Amino acid sequence: MARVIETKDLTKTYRAGEIEIPALQGIDFKLDQGEFVAIMGASGSGKSTLMNILGCLDYPSAGVYFLDGVKINSLNRNALADIRNRKIGFVFQGFNLLSRSTALENVALPLLYDRGKQMQHPREQALKTLELLGLADRLHHVPGQLSGGQQQRVAIARALVMNPSLILADEPTGNLDSRTSQEVMGVFKELNGRGVTIILVTHEKDIAAFARRAIEMRDGRIVHEWTN
Repeated sequence: MARVIETKDLTKTYRAGEIEIPALQGIDFKLDQGEFVAIMGASGSGKSTLMNILGCLDYPSAGVYFLDGVKINSLNRNALADIRNRKIGFVFQGFNLLSRSTALENVALPLLYDRGKQMQHPREQALKTLELLGLADRLHHVPGQLSGGQQQRVAIARALVMNPSLILADEPTGNLDSRTSQEVMGVFKELNGRGVTIILVTHEKDIAAFARRAIEMRDGRIVHEWTN
């Protein structure tokens, strides 16, 4: 199985004047292709900081991070943005959809920034991805015409459209009721069954139970790990 992520002694320290605030302390983490891992922890545990670094949105203070065999620490900001756009799909709690754009237009958006022109037929790729998510009859609806669960499905389709190495989902059910949350997590589980690699950040145990593996963070460290 191909290794998607490997971190070694990853640390992140923030400064507030003369004070150093450790956010991550020696994180060793491995993720193979096709895994579905949940990262849990209370507010301030370091899970969001870890997510930002794994998502190539921030640099670690020390340690090493490899994504698909590429050493992320050595990349400049342009190279970091390029690898983020090509290899990572993001799903957020707030959906982050363009309110005046249709589902099809929202999903096609990452393809407009495809500088390498990996996708030869962007509209067809967006259409195919929406159909995969069960939204073939909602292509021309704007977010205001969709339910919360449908909006999150559009956001998941947008994350998938570039065929990324990894999906990072940050509290993806945070704005949804319990029934819709279960429905959306069922979508993630189905995608993982198709081979999609997923990291999910959540503070809810029933949501983490959908993942195959879970880790718990506290005070910037991984303190517990288990399989579901």
